[in-house]
Amino acid sequence: MYITCLDLEGVLVPEIWIAFAEATGIPELKKTTRDEPDYDKLMQYRIGILKEHGLGLKEIQETIATIDPMPGAKEFLDELRSICQVIIISDTFTQFATPLMKKLGWPTIFCNSLEVADNGEITGFKMRIEQSKLTTVKALQSIGFDTIASGDSYNDLGMIQASKAGFLFRSTDQIKAEYPKLPAFESYDELMAAIKAEIE
Repeated sequence: MYITCLDLEGVLVPEIWIAFAEATGIPELKKTTRDEPDYDKLMQYRIGILKEHGLGLKEIQETIATIDPMPGAKEFLDELRSICQVIIISDTFTQFATPLMKKLGWPTIFCNSLEVADNGEITGFKMRIEQSKLTTVKALQSIGFDTIASGDSYNDLGMIQASKAGFLFRSTDQIKAEYPKLPAFESYDELMAAIKAEIE
């Protein structure tokens, strides 16, 4: 019994924070988990910048409404879901992910949630569980699934390395150089072929 675990941003949809940084002209918000492995530190940094500029959830959701899945992402996901179970495991937040899940045909996603004040200010965030990607993969394995995992960032490495098969997808040159043993793909066709080879 196989279950494929996919990262969301950078794999199926563009990076939300980069899109928001471009929309607001705040380059500091372009920093992602590709640059900062410590997610808690990254989010505290982001919340500080939002506060400084008086920006809240509404402004971010307005940008998210303009984001579409990457070309071919929905077709890839539809085909993958026809051959095995799929869960998207992301460090994003339900308040960000829901409009994107609609555009992807409502796949299953496990993510976190933001703490938002009545005035829309993002005051904090609640992680679903510590090291959510690795912990989720191990939990799935404990109930009898073989996991296949793919992602692009530092925070995906735990689930990729713990899975029966794991692949980098559209990752950075630095991550690929640091983890040369991990197969790295750039196209959905390559990733699909690798997953199918594992399942068959």
